[in-house]
Amino acid sequence: MSSLPSKSLETFENPQQDRDYTIRIRMPEFTCLCPKTGQPDFAELSLEYVPNEQCVELKALKMYIWSFRDEGAFHEAVTNQILDDLVAATQPRFMRLTAEFKVRGGVYTDVVVEHRAEDWSAAQPVQLP
Repeated sequence: MSSLPSKSLETFENPQQDRDYTIRIRMPEFTCLCPKTGQPDFAELSLEYVPNEQCVELKALKMYIWSFRDEGAFHEAVTNQILDDLVAATQPRFMRLTAEFKVRGGVYTDVVVEHRAEDWSAAQPVQLP
């Protein structure tokens, strides 16, 4: 296989560091294992962030997400771990990760975690007529 899962997150320089803008990435094929049963858990991850100096490189992100496939993790723990790793790699102005886990035993789980840089505040929304 030419590609393998990896815990390494690569970045590249934000081409517009003087502007707040939002990057949205959807990852509909996230899988990890239930730590109690060993059965697979499936989720769609949605990442939204306002970059500062660095952006996450997409191929590295795919390999990173793939690295959870054979790991047991509670939904809350894995969502927080992914956000923590992404924040450590990119140091964004703002980052939100939403994990929408598929039904298991009649129960859906959504976990939303956020990071906000101490010196950053969101711009006021623009309302057009």
